[in-house]
Amino acid sequence: MNERQIHKFVQRYLDATDCLIAEKSPAHFQVKLSPRADRDLTNRPYYWSFVDRTGAEPETMSMLLVTDKTKYDESIAAAAKADAAAPSVPGSKNAAAEAALGRSFGHIHGTLNTNVRVPREDLYFGSRRLEQLFHSARSGGSYLCLFQEPEKRTNHPLHSTAYSAWLGVNMKVEFQCDMKREELHSFGISLATGQCLEQFHDKLLTHRMTPKLPPNVHTAKNALTLNKAASIVEQALERKLRTYDYSWADAAARRLEEELATIRHYYEPLIESSDGEKRPLIEEQFQRRQEEIRWQYEPRVSTSAINCGIFYLQGIG
Repeated sequence: MNERQIHKFVQRYLDATDCLIAEKSPAHFQVKLSPRADRDLTNRPYYWSFVDRTGAEPETMSMLLVTDKTKYDESIAAAAKADAAAPSVPGSKNAAAEAALGRSFGHIHGTLNTNVRVPREDLYFGSRRLEQLFHSARSGGSYLCLFQEPEKRTNHPLHSTAYSAWLGVNMKVEFQCDMKREELHSFGISLATGQCLEQFHDKLLTHRMTPKLPPNVHTAKNALTLNKAASIVEQALERKLRTYDYSWADAAARRLEEELATIRHYYEPLIESSDGEKRPLIEEQFQRRQEEIRWQYEPRVSTSAINCGIFYLQGIG
């Protein structure tokens, strides 16, 4: 992710979690966290257990989230230079205050509230704080329920449009050996008819969705349970994976045998020539090394559901 993508993600996260943005630029956000974001990001379990027990009004933390360190530091340096070059009126209260602060603390940015400590967090791909944001977004957005907004609204009180429920699931497939490749697959299963669609996420992007049931809309009865729909997704993904070329797995298996043969060539003579006290230790080391090699080279395919939701779409799918 580049700085622009990180900035866009942070903006969406702050909006979704109802954080108060006090100040922002293309390179930073200064925010007061919402209770939900504070719980996920600040690692204050004892404080939040106290709030939950006593029902006290929570006091959330403020943060300075820098999404482009170079650009932000340059803007701060330019602001400091402009402040230093600005003439001050002798004898004015503002000039006296600035002089006093300058003697005590050095330069203080004019927009900074010195009564509140605002920790700075530089966000870049791989940083601890950005990983926290990703984890919070995943845990908070794993499951949702949305309704398609009608393209045309009717004022007739007796007219009602039928909506049917779809189970949408985004699946991650990992092909692993000493190398790794990932794929994302999006499936949608109609709970009314059992129809299975691939690239369901792309279909949702063509509609405007809302968390509230639109007026003059009724939902059709489901014919499938969620467990049945989930099994249809698993079967569809399994059929798709059976059509793939797995020559990479054969090559990985050959590399695995070569590595195991190499360590056997080293350890087996060592074990035979060792005395009674050292032999168990060497055998244990040999076994552990074989397990490490198998974990690294053994070809495997794993699947997992990233997120899912119930989506009510117009018509009986």
